[in-house]
Amino acid sequence: MTYETITFDLTEGVAVLRLNRPEVMHALNGQMRAEITDAVRSLPSEARVLVMTAEGKAFCSGQDLSDRASIANPDLERTLRDEYLPMLRAIVDCPVPVISAVNGAAAGAGANLALCADVVIATESAYFLQAFTRIGLVPDAGGTYFLPRSMGMAKTMGAALFAEPVSAQQASDWGMIWEAVPDADFPTHWQARAEQLAKGPSLAYRELKQIVRASWDNTLEEQLAAEGRAQGACGGSRDFKEGVVAFLEKREARFEGR
Repeated sequence: MTYETITFDLTEGVAVLRLNRPEVMHALNGQMRAEITDAVRSLPSEARVLVMTAEGKAFCSGQDLSDRASIANPDLERTLRDEYLPMLRAIVDCPVPVISAVNGAAAGAGANLALCADVVIATESAYFLQAFTRIGLVPDAGGTYFLPRSMGMAKTMGAALFAEPVSAQQASDWGMIWEAVPDADFPTHWQARAEQLAKGPSLAYRELKQIVRASWDNTLEEQLAAEGRAQGACGGSRDFKEGVVAFLEKREARFEGR
């Protein structure tokens, strides 16, 4: 698939998906949602980590309210079911770690697109805005799912009801994101984080993603059983043996994802 609203490249195991509609602050239209979904679902086998970021100074301004297709047929329920759900599901189910490198403003569905990743790293000048009530809507694109689980009910309700920007530092302090990074360090920092994961035990990462996300719905007994199954799979891997040998030999492990 040839992409027009995003760019995609892969270097030494690090796949980078960049939103690329800077003229509208990377607002999400139907084409962009389809292209993001395709890129994530078609991730090459050589990819060991996926980074989502954007060109320029904004991450994503949310739903493109000027999208002619949306204006002509404002069936928001259908759009969420048929376009947003596949996109978000592809990201959440991605077999490799997904980092959102939030380089600027992330608003509405754009904020929740960022927050569905496994790890969110934001530049200190970035902010997150649940802007939905400003136009008479409720948070969507997974916002009502991800936010209470990351920063609790009180902060979620305040952010959604008042529709006020949450700075990257606030988001980090509240547990919404992993970390806020000085603007000058941001590009090299997220690249280093991505390279670290690309060199890691990808089998363990895949199992970790699955059992941590499952924990939200599991009982303690179910979660312990899930941990046992995952640990059984990892314990039989070449990476586990390499990790133990490297630890005993006091050297860096050379993981291969098998």
